[in-house]
Amino acid sequence: MSDAPTEAPANTREGRTPLISVKNLERIYRLGEQTIHALRPLTLDIHQGDFIAIAGPSGSGKSTLLQLLGLVDSPTAGEVRVQNRVAQDLGNEQRAALRLRTLGFVFQAFNLLQMLTARQNVEIALALAGFPRRKRRARAEELLSAVGLSQRLEHRPLQLSGGERQRVAIARALANEPDVILADEPTGNLDSQTGREIVSLLEELNRAGQTIVMVTHNLEIARRAGRLFLMRDGQIDEVDPGDPESLD
Repeated sequence: MSDAPTEAPANTREGRTPLISVKNLERIYRLGEQTIHALRPLTLDIHQGDFIAIAGPSGSGKSTLLQLLGLVDSPTAGEVRVQNRVAQDLGNEQRAALRLRTLGFVFQAFNLLQMLTARQNVEIALALAGFPRRKRRARAEELLSAVGLSQRLEHRPLQLSGGERQRVAIARALANEPDVILADEPTGNLDSQTGREIVSLLEELNRAGQTIVMVTHNLEIARRAGRLFLMRDGQIDEVDPGDPESLD
């Protein structure tokens, strides 16, 4: 199978081709005789510089959508296009390479290796991204400093607070210089104040040019994004994050 990009007409906002584009995306699960429509046909474009929040109750389909955007799952129907390449046209190794090259992931449970220090957790991600061995330590320290952890480099996860662990996870997500960070409930395991601090960090990264897609059930957090989408029963609608009535 060729590695050449799949050509398609540009689907743009302000003349820009989306970093990620999904069209008529649908995900159906079948459990015995039961059919579950996790995602009903939806279309969404993610552009350079976007800070998108996808909010909704448990079971609304938001995590399913994030898995499809992250090339972790495959749709039942429709198209996922990343860097103008149709994900369904790629083999498993090509999808993994595209994911590693273009996407960074932040998880609710942090997913850090407990036996490694903060610096080493980031260094592993740098190694996977192909960063030269001789430069990994300095780059890991630079990333951790950027998220406010320059004094916690040699601490293991159990020696860090929840907010500090999530900052390590964000530094790790930045290791491959991703086009898009996908954050799945990044404040879900944190108290309210720490959660607001983590969103402030994401806002700071976005102002520096980082594209972010964040899934959350917390509407207070979601309204801080530049673009807000509400999900319910597998369907999605974009609303004005500055309009309280849009969240009713």
